Amino acid sequence: MTTAHDANLRPVVRLENVHKEFGDTRALDGVTLEIRQGEAVAVMGPSGCGKSTLLNMVAGLDRPTAGTVEVHGQNLGALNETGLALFRRHHVGMIFQFFNLIDDLAALDNAALAAQLTGTSARQARRRALELFEELGIADRRDVYPAALSGGQRQRVAVARALMNRPALLLADEPTGALDSRSGEQVMDLLIDLNQIGQTLLIVTHDPKLAQRCASRLIELADGRVARESSLERAA
Repeated sequence: MTTAHDANLRPVVRLENVHKEFGDTRALDGVTLEIRQGEAVAVMGPSGCGKSTLLNMVAGLDRPTAGTVEVHGQNLGALNETGLALFRRHHVGMIFQFFNLIDDLAALDNAALAAQLTGTSARQARRRALELFEELGIADRRDVYPAALSGGQRQRVAVARALMNRPALLLADEPTGALDSRSGEQVMDLLIDLNQIGQTLLIVTHDPKLAQRCASRLIELADGRVARESSLERAA
């Protein structure tokens, strides 16, 4: 079986000497890194170290002041705002700490919308969403609105939405931060399962337990720079 560190696997993410400044604040200071297909990488560090900025660069939500960001073979700096939006819809899935679901859409429609935005018919989108809901164990919650779902259920809906278009890369920003411990454990198990079937993951977290459980590599940031990289043995 091929491992994620196999040199033959192409990088899904490549950052080359990336800098980002906000006025006088240097959020990223020459970050260079690669994430290969099938890897699960956690990014940790103190508040203000550049974790969220790094995630926003990889998602194409922000542009570097200098340096190159490539995702799935595409130089994001070569795309205009419309091109970036289309790229995100097709190639990047995102999971957020506070779910970011649309309150007046039922759970299934929240997920299906992601595919409809890429031109998929409503019928096909709902079929794909229902398949994911069944895999994630929330098919019985498909017609429920977000306000009536538990935190763990809402995050599973968000995971389904992120996976709708079979993204090359799944980004998770503090995915268990708003959950109780039991729901957090369930989401960790889900991320592990996704990675084991080949999904590439980039997880930003303050939680060392999440990193240890879900990631095979840890990148620690300090003052906008990569302070340390290390391999992780997944905790049972």
